[in-house]
Parts: sequence; C-alpha cells; structure tokens
Amino acid sequence: MTQLEIDDNKEENPANVSLVGKTRMQDDPELERVWIDYKDTPNLDLKNDLLERYLPIVRYTADRLHMKLPQQVDVEDLYSAGIFGLMDAIDNYDLTRGVKFESYCSTRVRGSILDSLRKQDWVPRLVRSTANKIDAAWKEFQNQNGREPTDFEMAIQLGVDDEEFEKMQREASAASMTSISEQISDEGESRSLRKIDVLHDVKAKAPDLDLLREAMMEFIYSHLDKREQAIMTGYYKEGLTMKAIGDELHLSESRVCQLHSRIMSRLRQVCSKHRLDFMQE
Repeated sequence: MTQLEIDDNKEENPANVSLVGKTRMQDDPELERVWIDYKDTPNLDLKNDLLERYLPIVRYTADRLHMKLPQQVDVEDLYSAGIFGLMDAIDNYDLTRGVKFESYCSTRVRGSILDSLRKQDWVPRLVRSTANKIDAAWKEFQNQNGREPTDFEMAIQLGVDDEEFEKMQREASAASMTSISEQISDEGESRSLRKIDVLHDVKAKAPDLDLLREAMMEFIYSHLDKREQAIMTGYYKEGLTMKAIGDELHLSESRVCQLHSRIMSRLRQVCSKHRLDFMQE
C-alpha cells in the first residue's frame, strides 16, 4: 500500500472517529464491536447478545404502558410484544445515521406493543372514538359544574341533538367490556378474588333454595288440614287443575276454588301476623 493510499484511508476513517456515529456506543467499545460485527455478518449469537443488552428497555416500556391499561391486561403479554419490536429495531437500525439506538428502539418497542393491543381489541375504532368523546365531555361538564350531567346537558356539551346523542350512547355501549378474570379487592380475605369467583349465575339454583322452600311448605302445611293440604299439593306441586283436584277429593270444581280462596286468605293473615311479630322482635 502506498503512502497516498494510507493517507486516503485515514481521511475516510480517522482513528478517533467512531464507526457508529454519535451514539452512546462510543462509551462502550465492546458493544460497538458487537454492533459492527452483527451488521457485517448477522448471526443468531450476536443478535441474542444485543437482545439481552436492550431487554431492560422493553421491560421499562411495558411497565409504563401497563400502568394506563385495565387490570385484565397482562404485563407479560406487553413484554412479549415489545420483544418483537426490539428484534425489528435491531435488524433495521442504521449505524451510520448517528441516532441513539436507545431512542430508536424505544419508539419501535412502544409501537409494537400498541399494535398488539389494537389487534386484541374487538371494538371498532369508530366505536372506541365515540366512547372516548362521551367520556371526555362527561368529565369536562362534571369539572365545570361539580355534578353529573343529564342526557340533555350531555347533548349540548357534545353539540348534538337528543336523537344524535342517543345514537352515540348506543354505539358507545359496545365499548363497555370487562373481564371476569379481573381481580377485585376483598377486605375480608388476604387472597385476592376474581370477578368470576363472586359472579352470580342467575340460571343456577341457590344451594339453600330447596331447604328454604321445604321449610316454607312445612310452615304452610302446619296451618292446613288434610283436605286443604291435598288442594295445595295438587295445584302447586303437581300442576293439577281445580277440576282434577275435585275429582280426586270428590268435590265440585267450584267447591275446590272456594276452598283454595279460603286457604290463601288465611295464609295471608298468618304470614302478615308473623311478619309483624318478626318486626317487633
């Protein structure tokens, strides 16, 4: 190599100038060398080395975003989505642009997490936007007036008529969703509970319902004679008609109806008396 060629190389890359531009890598020669080697000959070992060095950025970003999200969103899901953003940032980072990788990486990681959240959100953006508008208007009115707005006042706040506001409310209602796995506070227990643990199933029979019904029937029957008990059993338990009950008891249908009315009247008096006794106690 001639002296002229040597001088030309020095001008292109003086010894005191970093190959990666004005980034924090200049303070870490080892990290700078890993970057240069990876960009020259990409391989899995070098990429894993870079990933491990910058994972704290992913964790920090995921934790910050998680603080603003509903409880049912798992921070580990955000962290996993952020790692994909980090991998993409490493592959697309240009060493020569002089941009700090930490800044470039944070933007890509955040974007990857937000993209993941959008994919999981089943509510259309227009519906979500409508819900956000209503929520913002509601909060603004409350801050200004110190009370909750009426529907009419909300319509004025949003600059729409009553019919349009009702339409907006119907659209926004689709954005209201909760997770039955979300944890709730329980002051009486040290362990946390989920909503599914205290969710009331309207289709399920209460465990004490049969016992309560049995005790009630014993109370009712204690005030009836045999014939009256047969009428109540036939009509309410077996689903028989008044005529069918009359055939069994050798009574006319009208007579059974009279007895049934008398039974109900007497039971109302008994129940009213016992209710008064309980209130006095």
